[in-house]
Amino acid sequence: MRFIKQLYLTGRFFGVFAAFVLLFGISFGFNWLFPLLQLLLVVAIVVFLFDLILLYNSSVKIGAKRTTQFVLSLGSQNDIIIEVENKSAYAFDCNLVDEIPVQFQMRNFTYDFNILSKDHKIITYQLRPTSRGVYSFGKIHVYIKSKLGLGMRRMTIDAELDIDVYPSIIEMKQFELRALPKILANTGLKKIRRIGQSYEFEQIKNYVAGDDFRNINWSATGRKSSLMVNQYEDEKSQPIYSLIDNSRSMLMPFNGLSLLDYAVNSSLVISNVALGKHDKAGLLTFSNKPNSGLRAEKGAKQLNRIILQLYNIIENPLEANYELMYVQLRNLIKSRSLIFLYTNFESRYALQRSLPVIRQIAASHLLVVVIFENTEIYKFLEKDAENVEGIYEQSIAQKFMDEKVQIATELQLAGIQTIITKPEDLTVNTVNKYLELKARGMI
Repeated sequence: MRFIKQLYLTGRFFGVFAAFVLLFGISFGFNWLFPLLQLLLVVAIVVFLFDLILLYNSSVKIGAKRTTQFVLSLGSQNDIIIEVENKSAYAFDCNLVDEIPVQFQMRNFTYDFNILSKDHKIITYQLRPTSRGVYSFGKIHVYIKSKLGLGMRRMTIDAELDIDVYPSIIEMKQFELRALPKILANTGLKKIRRIGQSYEFEQIKNYVAGDDFRNINWSATGRKSSLMVNQYEDEKSQPIYSLIDNSRSMLMPFNGLSLLDYAVNSSLVISNVALGKHDKAGLLTFSNKPNSGLRAEKGAKQLNRIILQLYNIIENPLEANYELMYVQLRNLIKSRSLIFLYTNFESRYALQRSLPVIRQIAASHLLVVVIFENTEIYKFLEKDAENVEGIYEQSIAQKFMDEKVQIATELQLAGIQTIITKPEDLTVNTVNKYLELKARGMI
């Protein structure tokens, strides 16, 4: 019974025997052709049986192993590696089918390849998860056929694996290097000119072109007979908080990810960059009721705590309560801090309801409000209107865009730092703002 379940007949098999049926029909008009076809049919059956012997003899040993990262990264392309090993004495044409987690809805993933005797093949493909949680990989199926190609055998390898999808570790590591000041070629990251500096002395060094001449140390210059300058380092141990709204306004999807998930990835990146610059990183989430908070601290353990808390954020379909959030924020944050508020206002009315609380936060802390552009409206406006209804719809879409700009302007007029960004540009714009505020000595 197992033999029958593993056996598949190929298109070549059906083509050959369909040709025999056609030729036997023609042989009714040609008596000399019938005995010849009988002989050829016996040969074909023998060849088919020989093909099955090649596929099912005891020396056929095909193994496969799946390798992934320890966790998958949300919204990033993750490499999945499958290594297939042929310990047999024969070469085979193979078709590999991997049981991909149901969240991806990929039911047609296959990979064709040829593998020689005593050889191995490495197959790499990529998956982009769009939600946090546990993803379950299933078995690996390898369908093998010999060069005769009349039959095909399915070999199943137990490779079940449950793996967690966390906020994007891949994106975090990419920005970890880009944010270093000594790296000049930073894709997307701006080089900020310092207009202020801290007073934390670091060292005296030789003057090089570009150093501020106001920092020349004339005493050291006199002793060395060459220009020497004082070098200062950034202020450290500044508290940096990510304040994430996980209510209904953050559930809109763009390119497969919700606004909340974009905020989750960005919060992980900005926390890691802050910790890398010896600042403290903390986290607070809110919706219609206070959620758990994480006080800003330093160290690798703090990053692990932030990752775990970001992983466990649950979407809430209710409206956010800014008043309760403010009470929790005051209890958690005792000193002046840089706070990135990830939220989304789709109308000025929604902003007006929350603006008193936002002003109170900005009075005690350096607040940066992050709001999102609706990229789908941009795409809609790029299309030409074909009738009066289309003109009306584009007028409404333009109104929504203008209102988003008015929201950002109103926040800026209130003296609140504001980022208005496309969802896919959120992380780079947030890191740019942090580096800018750091360079200007505002934190």
